[in-house]
Amino acid sequence: MENPRIGKAKVFIAVEIIEHIPNSVPIKTIIKKTTGIVSVVSFDSGETLSEKTTPFDCFMQAHEGEAEVMIDGESNLLNTLQFIIIPTHSPNVIKANVTFKMISSIIKSSYEKLSLD
Repeated sequence: MENPRIGKAKVFIAVEIIEHIPNSVPIKTIIKKTTGIVSVVSFDSGETLSEKTTPFDCFMQAHEGEAEVMIDGESNLLNTLQFIIIPTHSPNVIKANVTFKMISSIIKSSYEKLSLD
C-alpha cells in the first residue's frame, strides 16, 4: 500500500516529509508493492537500527547528516548525498552519528544485470 499523503505525479522534497523525533527512528513508507518498498527514514543523533538482513539488495541514500553503516562487520561512513547498496542476506546495522535522514529502496527481484552506460 502506498502512503496516501504522498500523491503521484507531484514533486516532494524527501527530507521534508519526515521529521526528526527525539530518541527515535521514524520511518515513512512512500511506496509498498509486492515488487519493492521505498521508505524515508529519520534518525535522531546516536540512534541505531538494530541488526537485520533482507532477502534482497537494499539501496540506501543519505539526504541529510552522517551515519555509520555496518555491513558484514565492516564499517562504512555514509554522508549527505552518498549511497550504499547493502547486499542480499548481509547482516547490517545503521547508527546515526548526527541527526540523519535517508531513503531506503528494496527492489524485490532476482534480475541482477545492470548497466550504467
